[in-house]
Amino acid sequence: MRLGPSELILNADRSIYHLNLVPEDIARIIITVGDPDRVKDVSKYFDSIEIKKGKREFITHTGLLNGRRLTVISTGIGTDNIDIVLNELDALVNIDFDQKTVNENRIRLQIIRIGTSGAIQPEIPVDSFLLSEYAIGFDGLLHFYNSNPILEKKITEAFVQHSAWNRAKADPYTVKCDPELVSIFASNHIRFGLTVTNSGFYGPQGRKLRLTPEDNGLNSKLTSFRYEDMKITNLEMETAGIYGLSKLLGHQAISLNCILANRVTGTFSKNPEKSMDTLIKSTLEKLTQ
Repeated sequence: MRLGPSELILNADRSIYHLNLVPEDIARIIITVGDPDRVKDVSKYFDSIEIKKGKREFITHTGLLNGRRLTVISTGIGTDNIDIVLNELDALVNIDFDQKTVNENRIRLQIIRIGTSGAIQPEIPVDSFLLSEYAIGFDGLLHFYNSNPILEKKITEAFVQHSAWNRAKADPYTVKCDPELVSIFASNHIRFGLTVTNSGFYGPQGRKLRLTPEDNGLNSKLTSFRYEDMKITNLEMETAGIYGLSKLLGHQAISLNCILANRVTGTFSKNPEKSMDTLIKSTLEKLTQ
């Protein structure tokens, strides 16, 4: 079945609409960062850079490191952007732009998020690193897709009951990371966690400037939640969307978090750039070993 022009939207140069990329521009290993300025913080370690493209908040560099081709792309903030980035990355490798048809032989991408995050457990120090084993999404993105087969429903149900979740909000959903990618990054220097993906930075994460959050006790409910031997460890804004769409599209994904703040102890990293640089270098080393 051919895809209509309003479904697969291409630019005049035949690049995908938002990312401004053609299929040969990307590698099979994709590093995502939120901040467009962080793309160069990753690619500066490449041995060579062959592609530098950008449109809006989506900046892409593709190059070689130790003989391995890598792509780093900025997503901007939030799962609304993740919906664009993941679908368009998949289109670049699994849709024939000339025929407007889905390829029979699917290509699987490895997607590694390197991002910042805030801890909500007092024992998690700033400047530490955390791999999201599971992610609970508060954004509702996956409910727009046929996602039931990939969801961890028991965790979600336990959280909804524990938090007395307001049903006027989007229903939470829970997704697990890719275990094969975990085996590459597991080490004594990184802890595992249950991450919450929020739909915003202020009210959705319990911050109060001039507006009062609907649930002033939400963060304390997050901190006290337990499911078997797991507890919620940190808050950010992309991971659940990345995990969910990657699973639905047949790709592998993990999210690596640099903990810059601890919301319980009220502390913030004194040198966030150094901490993020350490995580970047460690990630690149493991990807190119």
